[in-house]
Amino acid sequence: MEVNPNSPQSNSSSAAPNALGNVQRPGEYLRQIRTNQKLELDSVAKELNIPVKTLTALEQDDYKVLPEATFIKGYYRIYAKFLKVDATSIIQRFDDIYANDTGMLPNHALNNSPIKIMGKLPGSNRDRNRKWLKRALITALVLLVLGILVAVIQNMSGSSSSTEQISASDASDVQVLSLDGGLATSGDQLGLQFSHPTSVHIVDSTGKVLATGRQASTLNLSGEPPFQIRLDDATAVSLSLNNEAISLSPYTVNGKADFRLSR
Repeated sequence: MEVNPNSPQSNSSSAAPNALGNVQRPGEYLRQIRTNQKLELDSVAKELNIPVKTLTALEQDDYKVLPEATFIKGYYRIYAKFLKVDATSIIQRFDDIYANDTGMLPNHALNNSPIKIMGKLPGSNRDRNRKWLKRALITALVLLVLGILVAVIQNMSGSSSSTEQISASDASDVQVLSLDGGLATSGDQLGLQFSHPTSVHIVDSTGKVLATGRQASTLNLSGEPPFQIRLDDATAVSLSLNNEAISLSPYTVNGKADFRLSR
């Protein structure tokens, strides 16, 4: 037989019970303890930081309006500690009557509780490993793309620099320096014809530079013999002096010719 917490029998006790009665409900017992300690429900709610509505439901053992059994046990422990009574018997009595009141076992493990769902949020080790693997792959992919971009930019910069250097080199090497400006009016006549471009350097006896640099077109020069002639590629040049062909073979060593020429 259970005692109704609102019955005259339960309210008539003026002394605090030493322990939970054989037929008392947990909430009824705690309410009696609070009443005998002359504590107001509002002040207890503020001290415990528990809503008055929740404490009222606890004292009335109204489990259907309270959360899961685990929370109810937690509330009972907090309330019992505040009132300085043992919570062990309260929890045991709660386990005995909870199933009758709600139709659920007190240890039904929060099958549909949001707390259980929250407990799954961090995921299993496999889920965490998958997340880390995914992050590692994304990081590696980003680094790879950045590396490719840097390589492309460096390659483009290198190509641009090389092109500028080649252009500058061509601009400095490709020159036709016929300092007399073509046919000579005095002195001996030198004629050079080229099968392909090569560098030449020609100076007459007065020290006058008649031609220098990379040449590719026919040169007709005049100056005072003897001429100091240097050809980087003698096979590319046909030489004549005063319209007489000059063989370069005697002066050619390893494809280059460096010699003096006079009449």
